[in-house]
Amino acid sequence: MTQTPAVAPGPGMTESRPGIERPARRDLVWPAVVAAAYTVIQLALVVPGTGLGWDETVYVSQVTPGTDAAFFSAPRARGITYLVAPLTALTSSVEALRVYLALLSGAGLFLALSVWRRLLPAPVLALAGALFGGLWITLFYGPQVMPNLWVALGALFTVGCFLRAARDPSDRAALLALAAGVAFVALMRPADAFWLAVPLAAVALVLGAGRRPALLLALAAGAAIGCAPWIVEAYLSYDGLLARLRRASEIQGHLGPHLAVDDQVRSLDGRSLCRPCDVPWRRPVTALWWFVLPLFVAGGCAVAMRTRQRSAVLVPTLTGVSLAVPYLLLIDYAAPRFLVPAYALLALPAALCLTRLAGFARPRPQLAAVLALLLAGHLAIQYSVLNGAVSRNRANRLVFDRIAAELHRQGVRAPCVVSGAEAPRIAFVTGCASRQTGGHDGSITPAGLAALARERPTAVVVTGETGPPAYARGWRLRCLPDLLGVHNSRVFLAPSARPAEVRS
Repeated sequence: MTQTPAVAPGPGMTESRPGIERPARRDLVWPAVVAAAYTVIQLALVVPGTGLGWDETVYVSQVTPGTDAAFFSAPRARGITYLVAPLTALTSSVEALRVYLALLSGAGLFLALSVWRRLLPAPVLALAGALFGGLWITLFYGPQVMPNLWVALGALFTVGCFLRAARDPSDRAALLALAAGVAFVALMRPADAFWLAVPLAAVALVLGAGRRPALLLALAAGAAIGCAPWIVEAYLSYDGLLARLRRASEIQGHLGPHLAVDDQVRSLDGRSLCRPCDVPWRRPVTALWWFVLPLFVAGGCAVAMRTRQRSAVLVPTLTGVSLAVPYLLLIDYAAPRFLVPAYALLALPAALCLTRLAGFARPRPQLAAVLALLLAGHLAIQYSVLNGAVSRNRANRLVFDRIAAELHRQGVRAPCVVSGAEAPRIAFVTGCASRQTGGHDGSITPAGLAALARERPTAVVVTGETGPPAYARGWRLRCLPDLLGVHNSRVFLAPSARPAEVRS
């Protein structure tokens, strides 16, 4: 007796055994083309000439041989440092690091999309990948040493594996990949792994008893393995897990009810961080897509409710909303990269809605042409914002190089110490250690830094109207090149920092 397949094969799929779909190999072309385009755009527009940001410097300094590691604050996790460690062990070249991550992020997008081939039609996946990869945020952070994009790719991969494992209890590979995906996300950002696992666990609880235990076990095991290094470090360096959680909450502005929707909207014009986000909303056009996205997501969910792709759309939608909750409702500042994981998952229902409107099944040439024009306009705006963000990064890199050259002329050479404004980045470029006497990165007392300055060339950088700390009031003063948006940059140099022309 022949058993009827539980789900009829979709476009480009062939039936392999009862209840299971096997996508045709040609469907790999769709995610491959999208991932390749994503990589090439990064290599062409973002990689050349860009320098390390503040957070990137902290992460890279942890695994760069011969470099003093910058202070690693409580909220940070070391997953991204593990990812770049193989490259930094070979070279300190920022360009090589950018190329490495651009290639790796393209491969990651391909892997994350290909997991969904048994769940959604190839055109939907291609469009979802293009919508996600076409955002200026995902392009800008693709080659950067930041964890958010990797959380996004890990979440997209994880939800796909969850659905495949839920659909076919005998698919042990999907179950193992589910655990690995959660572990990967937890290594990158433990808090995001929580908001990823909770909705998936809730979905698992409503499934049949035969599938529920394995799914829950995979989620729990993956989260435990991924969070383990962060928890162990909490006891070794932060006086315990609760103490680290409290300190992480303090650094993030005390987590609690905060409506940050307006902050996120204002940050979409190219700001890497909006804290405090009290700036005017000068370019509303850069956020139009943000307000349209929920409409397309709702449309995609409505379409899915009438098809056999219901769970393949509703589950990523639920998970995407969950991943957005802490950054929209629990913190009082914004950075566009925070919502990248949500965008990765919400791109799926949005793409399903758009493909239905464009008439992939029943062609609608006029509507498809209108949607294509709107999409082209959207991509043009994204390119404009990306170009501005990259240009500012390149300009700042040149300034940091000039600052490092000036500090070298003033006798600040390894082994040396930099403190004050932009200390981590200046120290990394100059070849020094960064030490702060207060704030989120406080790692030394003023007395300790003053004592260290007697042994090593030390520089304290100040900007604006800020004066020197008490221990540096008698130190030599020199002007420094100003960074973008920063004025009156100066450096106070300890007596141990002697200019090259007076060295004996």
